Amino acid sequence: MTPTDPDRPMRIRLAPERRDRLVSRLRALFSREFDSDLSEFQAKRLVEFFVRHLGAPVYNQAVQDARAAVQTKLDDLEGEFYEPEPE
Repeated sequence: MTPTDPDRPMRIRLAPERRDRLVSRLRALFSREFDSDLSEFQAKRLVEFFVRHLGAPVYNQAVQDARAAVQTKLDDLEGEFYEPEPE
């Protein structure tokens, strides 16, 4: 199995409460914006699809952004906290 294997289990998991909130919000969105009612099953499948296809790219981007922010702080560590030593 390769990292891009579609049969590979996802490591990104949503807590059941979060998944339920997303399903509810997705159903409300479809009702409000598209005048269409999604069944709970349909909404769950859509949430699963989006997590599978968008979860990793969004997660990876967040990790890169966090790494860059931490690296910026580390790069400025000496300038920010340097204390001159007495001669």
